[in-house]
Amino acid sequence: MLYAILCYASEDVVCSWSKEQDDEVMAKLAAVQEKYARAGKLGPVARLLPTTAATTLRKVKGEPVVIDGPFAETKEQFLGFYTVDCDSLDEAVDFARELSEVNPSGGSYEIRPISILNRVAATI
Repeated sequence: MLYAILCYASEDVVCSWSKEQDDEVMAKLAAVQEKYARAGKLGPVARLLPTTAATTLRKVKGEPVVIDGPFAETKEQFLGFYTVDCDSLDEAVDFARELSEVNPSGGSYEIRPISILNRVAATI
């Protein structure tokens, strides 16, 4: 089963890290990722640019309207995601737990099963 692990954290916290702090966090996350990559279980991983770079298309009174910035105002922002091929939800939770243990930003990891709509684009 494919799972998306969606990463949420305070963008203010993450964007306040120095380059050295960010590099350290990314190296720790890469070490967790490497285990799953070697096992052939890791698919696409993406780190999103800040919400200030976001554009949202939203229907207003039935018409699509393009809005600068993210759709929702929240304390945590969607910062990136992992795609993993796990044998069970427990295995996906274990992966998210390992990521959480090395990530000092706090936040949360939302785990959702994925239904592939376009098999041509699937890489795992």
